[in-house]
Amino acid sequence: MAGERAAPLLKDELDIVIPTIRNLDFLEMWRPFFEPYHLIIVQDGDPSKTIKVPEGFDYELYNRNDINRILGSKASCISFKDSACRCFGYMVSKKKYIFTIDDDCFVAKNPSGEDINALEQHIKNLLSPSTPHFFNTLYDPYRDGADFVRGYVDAVLTIPKGTIFPMCGMNLAFNRDLIGPAMYFGLMGDGQPIGRYDDMWAGWCTKVICDHLNLGVKTGLPYIWHSKASNPFVNLKKEYKGIYWQEEIIPFFQSATLPKECTTVQQCYIELAKLVKAKLSSVDPYFTKLADAMVTWIEAWDELNPSGDKLPNGAAK
Repeated sequence: MAGERAAPLLKDELDIVIPTIRNLDFLEMWRPFFEPYHLIIVQDGDPSKTIKVPEGFDYELYNRNDINRILGSKASCISFKDSACRCFGYMVSKKKYIFTIDDDCFVAKNPSGEDINALEQHIKNLLSPSTPHFFNTLYDPYRDGADFVRGYVDAVLTIPKGTIFPMCGMNLAFNRDLIGPAMYFGLMGDGQPIGRYDDMWAGWCTKVICDHLNLGVKTGLPYIWHSKASNPFVNLKKEYKGIYWQEEIIPFFQSATLPKECTTVQQCYIELAKLVKAKLSSVDPYFTKLADAMVTWIEAWDELNPSGDKLPNGAAK
């Protein structure tokens, strides 16, 4: 009927994963876009703290006690006191798609002053093809208005096969069915020599596997407004080893190849873990620990996600 609002895209096929240490007041700004969807909230830090979620949202919330209860000894692969804990939400989701966002990210506006529905743009990116074997320097050929000769500065582009990239986890969407097991955000934060490199690590691993399995990765729109809640000087202390280690890590991923016998994401990830242990352990003993955690992550993923398992999400808390 005329005047009826269109149903939200992928309403029953997408979970929104949010890592947090604070009350989620930021959801009020996102309410027009997020309220129809199911939220998975991963509480970092003190599990005795109560996280307040605005009324009207459908959600389930997991704290560290829940992670330990669900994963047992394998909970060691989930980071503590770092936003890398978000990947636990990917593991417990049963939906085909994941959108993840940080709690200090807000709705941006377009030049006309209208709110940008970042989630809707992510969904459009996921539902349109990628072109990993052809680098279009102008624009996304599947975008509305792509017949403009030079495209736009804020275009959505496919990252070419063989090229790695700096993935950002605070505004990210992916097809969980296709690549979910590779989206491990590593060992970061409490008890680790590095923090805040979780999304970079996951992006490098995922891109190598996507290239091997002929899957596409896009970058560009949508934009959000990031009002950083953390201290940049504290962040630098967490990141400085990563900045130094990049001199070894980036060439490692640029040259990493997986055997043709690896035909599933899990097989690829286990093989990549072996390469990490063999090639990067000499950089720092941390990488031996990380490689073992990568294997533990896959074991935990497979336990919670038996082949063909499509159970509903847990009850809201």
